[in-house]
Amino acid sequence: MAEECTHDCNTCGVAGCEDRSGAQASPLLEPNSRSKIHHVIGVVSGKGGVGKSLVTSLLASEAHKRGKRVAILDADVTGPSIPKAFGLKDPLTADKDGIIPAETESGIKVISTNLMLPKDDMPVAWRGPVVSNAIQQFFNEVNWGDIDYMFVDMPPGTSDVLLTVFQCLPIDGIVTVSAPQELVAMIVGKAVHLANEMKIDVLGLVENMAYYTCPDCGKKQYIFGKPQGKEVADRYDIPAYATLPIDPQFAHLSDEGKIESYDANGALDVIIDRIAAIPERAATTDETHEEEKTNSDSSDK
Repeated sequence: MAEECTHDCNTCGVAGCEDRSGAQASPLLEPNSRSKIHHVIGVVSGKGGVGKSLVTSLLASEAHKRGKRVAILDADVTGPSIPKAFGLKDPLTADKDGIIPAETESGIKVISTNLMLPKDDMPVAWRGPVVSNAIQQFFNEVNWGDIDYMFVDMPPGTSDVLLTVFQCLPIDGIVTVSAPQELVAMIVGKAVHLANEMKIDVLGLVENMAYYTCPDCGKKQYIFGKPQGKEVADRYDIPAYATLPIDPQFAHLSDEGKIESYDANGALDVIIDRIAAIPERAATTDETHEEEKTNSDSSDK
């Protein structure tokens, strides 16, 4: 038994505790009555500055371009950048059922603390438990509607927020983000090992800033060293990996709030394909009863 165990897994910060029954010791959060979220994908990095929010934005945009209904839960509560990348500025509103998420120009739904602040440069100086509670509310107190894929943009590290998402949200898997440096590759391992301990699937690795293409000669320059994506993916048994270049367009489009217009030229297809292959979760008892009731009502008519 874990030392000084309180027997309350909702407040426990110990990953891989042997006293947990199965992958989750407590019931997962359910979305509110106006929401149905089919798949939840976490985007993680053990280190800051590797482009995790960029990768989240691009994955969401590429999935949406495939005709999927997509949402982004910005779990980087104290350092949110998703609204800026998509040009979202208007404050969130709510009705009697919950918070109404913002929508990007193409229809991606977004929730973020920056959409709740009077000014987007105001600091959010919250302690870990408050941040964790906010993320849970973002999931189950928002009128998400019917969502095929929700991407959760997480802050760097493997502490409170990651544990909250892994333990409380019905997460299907994670995509981890790295850069071509041995230090970053080592920190990827921390996130992967934590996911394995928590029985969360690692769906893929995106190596950002892998190269720069010279605009004059077209030759690739490896500014941070040779890409290590395949080697890191093999080392940690990650089933798919993709690379992204150093591209000035990323900064330009993010500053303009138009990141969803970026053409990834299929660079992330292997990751999106992996996400698309995730099987549907079994319906809950309540969903089964509701479906049976709907079928019964249709028969009566």
